[in-house]
Amino acid sequence: MRKNFGAKPFLYPCPVLIIASYDKNNNPDAMNAAWGSIADYKKIALYLASSHKTVKNILHKKAFTVSMADANNVVAADYVGIVSGNNVPDKLERANWHTTKSEFVDAPIIDELAMTLECKLISYDEESELLLGEIVNVSVDEKVLDDQGKIDPEKLEPITFDPVNNAYLKLGAKVGNAFKDGNKIK
Repeated sequence: MRKNFGAKPFLYPCPVLIIASYDKNNNPDAMNAAWGSIADYKKIALYLASSHKTVKNILHKKAFTVSMADANNVVAADYVGIVSGNNVPDKLERANWHTTKSEFVDAPIIDELAMTLECKLISYDEESELLLGEIVNVSVDEKVLDDQGKIDPEKLEPITFDPVNNAYLKLGAKVGNAFKDGNKIK
């Protein structure tokens, strides 16, 4: 038997994305967003209201970064999601996060977050709130790489947003092999 919940934004997993940008005075800002995804091999799609300072910054600078929040940064990641840069201009400082300017786009990289997509703005539609970005580089702290130089999810410890219970969850163990296990029933 199933229980109907109606139309809700229930989807697992919802990544906890930290979107960082510079304002017109080159001050860094960041926000937490769960409604985003890879849209193509070199594109990311985010759904962000135009009232966010981050959106205003991105439209001005035409660039932004997207980092995966991780288990070690839950408190700071939540903080930048519940406090608006429109009201608290030093929220990154209060979160005790530090930034380095991207080599590829005019946007900050949050030093404490190990994986960052560095993006150029492709488009923003205010009506649908869809922001598309071109991924021009992915930078990763070597501390989360395995012996082959690949990202190790166990070291990265990315978190997801649980929209049903308003919780953050750490991603779990490997359960299969993509593009391989399905061959068993081919």
